[in-house]
Amino acid sequence: MKIGFIGLGNMGGPMATNLIGAGHEVTGFDLVAPCPEGVAKAASAAEAAAGADVVITMLPNGAILRTVAAEVIPAMRAGAVLCDCSTVDVDSARAVAEMAAEAGLGALDAPVSGGVGGATNGTLTFMAGGTDAAFATVKPLFDIMGQKAVHCGAAGAGQAAKICNNMILGVTMIATCEAFALADKLGLDRQKMFDVVSTSSGYSWTMNAYCPAPGVGPTSPADNDYKPGFAAELMLKDLRLSQQAAESANADTPMGHLAAALYAQFVEFEDGKGMDFSAMLPRFEKRGRG
Repeated sequence: MKIGFIGLGNMGGPMATNLIGAGHEVTGFDLVAPCPEGVAKAASAAEAAAGADVVITMLPNGAILRTVAAEVIPAMRAGAVLCDCSTVDVDSARAVAEMAAEAGLGALDAPVSGGVGGATNGTLTFMAGGTDAAFATVKPLFDIMGQKAVHCGAAGAGQAAKICNNMILGVTMIATCEAFALADKLGLDRQKMFDVVSTSSGYSWTMNAYCPAPGVGPTSPADNDYKPGFAAELMLKDLRLSQQAAESANADTPMGHLAAALYAQFVEFEDGKGMDFSAMLPRFEKRGRG
């Protein structure tokens, strides 16, 4: 398959490399990041998209996605699919899908879960929104770049799934960190706390798979001085997207709202920028009720 790949940074670069490794022809474009070995370098996003069967984008936000889509859609051949793997607002995803449909193209919003490690190892999870036909076209590529792809519904459904998932993740990480900080102050051994909670009703992914306490549970960023697997500023971005979506949908999300405010405080006014999102634990360790 002939693929255009726009956005070759920490996530997009490894994803493109895996497609090359599977024998696909990939032409790439990025304003800053270099093209991975085997990826043909285009002079523009439109040049990367020209003649491609599928154009994949991995971009920072919805505004940039809209700008890139306006550039590449006129360059794409009829019947091709524009597959955006960025995490952006639902409204932008739906607007781009509408632009693509008007041009006779397929479109998917297919954000990912799994981080840089998942992109490198080809173990990402894709949450896709769009038509059945567009999903069927791109599914073989999802199978190369990831371990699971779920067709969540119509345009925007992939972004909705990602935003809701990460709102849960942000809220549960805060709760897990608060609980460990409270356990410390109550004199409860962290390992004993983990042994109880990991097999009791407090079980969660943030406790069992990504424990924020160093030396407890499976190896996680906490065991590497909280160097990011998933940076706190990226969690803040996703929580803000959840609150933007909640505002648009008139949904009451008080825990999501509070989580966004806490991560904003952590990233923008404390020392959270550049740290893993689980570094909320040392933050709470230093704080009292006041």
